[in-house]
Amino acid sequence: MLKIAVSACLLGEQIRYDKTGQRDRFITDKLGKYASFIPFCPEHLAFGTPRETIRIVLENEQKKVITVFSKADVTSAMNTAMEHELAKIKQEELCGIILKSKSPSCGLGSTKYYFKEMSEGKKDGLFAALCKEHFVDFPIEEEARLLDPWLRENFVMQLFAYHDATRLQNHIKTMNELVAFHTAYKFLLQSKHEGNYRLLGKIVANHEKKSLSELTQEYITLFKKTIAHKSTIAKTVNVLQHMVGFFKKELTSVEKQALHMQIEEFRDEIVPLIAVMNTIEFLAKKYEIHYLLGQKFLNPYPKDLALRSTIQEGK
Repeated sequence: MLKIAVSACLLGEQIRYDKTGQRDRFITDKLGKYASFIPFCPEHLAFGTPRETIRIVLENEQKKVITVFSKADVTSAMNTAMEHELAKIKQEELCGIILKSKSPSCGLGSTKYYFKEMSEGKKDGLFAALCKEHFVDFPIEEEARLLDPWLRENFVMQLFAYHDATRLQNHIKTMNELVAFHTAYKFLLQSKHEGNYRLLGKIVANHEKKSLSELTQEYITLFKKTIAHKSTIAKTVNVLQHMVGFFKKELTSVEKQALHMQIEEFRDEIVPLIAVMNTIEFLAKKYEIHYLLGQKFLNPYPKDLALRSTIQEGK
């Protein structure tokens, strides 16, 4: 099961400044089938609930946390709470973090900054910035951005791939396990970053005869960096065309034409990705193309999450 750190209010905990929660059904009801959650909220820890609202004020190139009405400087209390929450989630073997948008602590590029009383634009919240500093090449998103089908699909794909990579790193015993892992992830990696996909293949080839431990560390580091890239329609179409190449001798002319037409319709944003994937999976089963059936790209996460079912999940 995945383990994800989540802003506590998104899980329904009534700890926002006005003693309300903001439960996110996708997180609790959809991801909740496959993940356990580690809640956090540095603002609740520092100031309790309910509480006066706060804002981030820039002063002499320093970020200060100031209460909106009483104008009290509560930066120290906030910093202490953030360090506590960071230490708490770092104790867990996480595969992702989901933050509350627009929050002074947790917004991911959506937090308002101020200079005196004037808005200075939007940046990362203080705790969001701290998480990005300590969790490199890590699945981190805010719930508002996950309303975008393309960002949601990429994020969930990264969550499950990160989980698989961590599990491999913790339990690997033979070189064959690394080869099998890379083989299963080939097309997904190619859909993320062609250059890194080729570099990962060279690492697995191990021409320098490195130890399994050293090789695995090198592979997993680049793997996690690669899956952090976003897929695009163009990169996905390229991978789909590579997959079709495995049917060269098997498909009838009608099947081949229909499959190529579906790929073109996906490229032109007429049909969703799931339509093409279902066709490829059906044909792979029909003609017993086991290499394709073993590809994570076909099913990178549980199908009932239905993340490839909208046309807008590609960009």
